[in-house]
Amino acid sequence: MSDILFWVYLVNSVLLINHEIDSAYWKEWELFKLPGGITGFLMIHIPLIFFVLYGLVLVFQRSPTGLIFSLALSFSGIFAFVAHMYFIKRGRDEFKMPISLFILVSTLVLSLVQAFLTIDLILK
Repeated sequence: MSDILFWVYLVNSVLLINHEIDSAYWKEWELFKLPGGITGFLMIHIPLIFFVLYGLVLVFQRSPTGLIFSLALSFSGIFAFVAHMYFIKRGRDEFKMPISLFILVSTLVLSLVQAFLTIDLILK
């Protein structure tokens, strides 16, 4: 199960990082009213991407801490989907392109699978 979690984490990371690239295109800092514009947005993502990748290393090493990182990543993916669907339903045009929706829906599916796998490993 740990091997499967590693690959699910890896693919989900790629999707979430691509979502963040898409987020820069859509100026997500304006959507969430974050200060600092693109500079602040990019500065926030330096540690975020570091922790995503560090979590992948920990999952690969089968570290118990990796399971915590895995849960955090899966919850991040679920949050990304829910938050963006909320804004879309409120009439916002961001993230309505087919590729943006594909990334969000795929992230939701993988995040749910990842959460299930992670919780299963925690309970063993």
